[in-house]
Amino acid sequence: MPRKKPEALREMKTEELEQQLVVLTEERFRLGFRRATEALGNPLQLRAIRREIARINTILAERKRA
Repeated sequence: MPRKKPEALREMKTEELEQQLVVLTEERFRLGFRRATEALGNPLQLRAIRREIARINTILAERKRA
């Protein structure tokens, strides 16, 4: 999954961001299990997913405060 810039994420609707968050959380969960049982092809993929989740959570928190 390609990384999105914060500007692109801010243009998305809140519902789309929440849906994206669910998809990324499930993917992070699956990668965590795969990492525990076998070697990942790209171990940096897990870090990228965690950071993308953090970006989305930050934007959602900004919208709640506003």
